[in-house]
Amino acid sequence: MRKLLFAVAAASLLVVPAAVQAQAPIVIKFSHVVANDTPKGKGALKFKELAEKYTDGKVKIEVYPNSSLYKDKEEIEALQLGSVQMLAPSTAKFAPLGIREFEALDLPWLFKDDETYSNAMKGTIGKWLFQKLEAKGITGLAYWDNGFHMVSSSRPLMKPEDFKGLKFRISGSKIADQYFRLMGSIPQIMAFSEVYQALQTGVVDGCENTASNYLTQKFYEVQKDITVSYHAHLQYAVIVNSKFWSGLPPDIRAQLEKAMNDATDYTNLIAHQENEDALAEIKKAGKTTLHYLTDADRKAWQEAMRPTYTWAKGRVGQEVLDLVAKELDVKMN
Repeated sequence: MRKLLFAVAAASLLVVPAAVQAQAPIVIKFSHVVANDTPKGKGALKFKELAEKYTDGKVKIEVYPNSSLYKDKEEIEALQLGSVQMLAPSTAKFAPLGIREFEALDLPWLFKDDETYSNAMKGTIGKWLFQKLEAKGITGLAYWDNGFHMVSSSRPLMKPEDFKGLKFRISGSKIADQYFRLMGSIPQIMAFSEVYQALQTGVVDGCENTASNYLTQKFYEVQKDITVSYHAHLQYAVIVNSKFWSGLPPDIRAQLEKAMNDATDYTNLIAHQENEDALAEIKKAGKTTLHYLTDADRKAWQEAMRPTYTWAKGRVGQEVLDLVAKELDVKMN
């Protein structure tokens, strides 16, 4: 009997280490190009917190802000190759993949307010656009709001003629390229990580961005004047490698979807307030002058940029323009 107990105990010692050996967590690398203290940066950290909580540590999220893992020009290729699993690029970044329809979201004066944007992206427009990514091995998970663009330079920009001859950094959207040209300026595509130095050294004269990005990237320090124009919207699409995503255990994927939904609600909820707070901080710093458009100024901008809608047909296609016109009740010509 003693020998039998000894044998059982010995056998137990042999199997316990293997049985209790912790399974390595699934690692998801989440790369983006902005700072941690922007709405998108905070959203990524919130997703990390919730994903690790909801999966009981079975998933580990590694967040790489400020292009610390990949330059923004390299991100999507890295995602398709599986070198990174999750990104949150601006929607204009899909055009090099041959998916130009997302650029319709860059049309000027498209969204009346944050609520209009949110409803559109949760509804038909957002879902229709995400379907376009599937053929490229990319799955769309959510849209994150980052608010409305302002525009800056070394002189006040109040009327269309004030733009004439100035070089403006753009992220790559051909829609933005068009409306800046219509204002008489010269758009230049440039990586986000290069913008501060380009503004500082005069490689470009100005840029467009949200208040939170002007603050966290310190663009306001090297721009004498900022016009709070809110002429266009900046949104991000949170995307994953489809093969990786579909290969996850169903229960893990469901928990991550819940974490993403909750993180999206959080991000979009804080975006407006973060931009308002950033604008107040910029004003308080006193390094740049904030300018606000009058109704007449705004109308002049709208008229100057309006041909972008007609031009966009050849760029993004009639189908997405018809969808946007219907869902947002805007005229495309």
